[in-house]
Amino acid sequence: MEIIVTLLIGAVAGWLGAQIFKGHGLGLLGNIVVGILGSIVGYWVLGKLGVSFGAGWIGAILTGALGAIIILAIINLIFRSAK
Repeated sequence: MEIIVTLLIGAVAGWLGAQIFKGHGLGLLGNIVVGILGSIVGYWVLGKLGVSFGAGWIGAILTGALGAIIILAIINLIFRSAK
């Protein structure tokens, strides 16, 4: 059950990050991967700053979305500079 919740939160966080960043769409699987990795990055960045978006689903989604935006920005910089 926890893996399903992780995938759902990752998908929502990745989709939200993609909507805010306005980058290229990565599809459902891409959103899940970016959202899950974004959660790791988001928790690390917010931990370094001493900030928390709170506990629960909403906090996890917002943290994942923040991390997803960071990851999407880095991906955009790498692939834009490669052209």
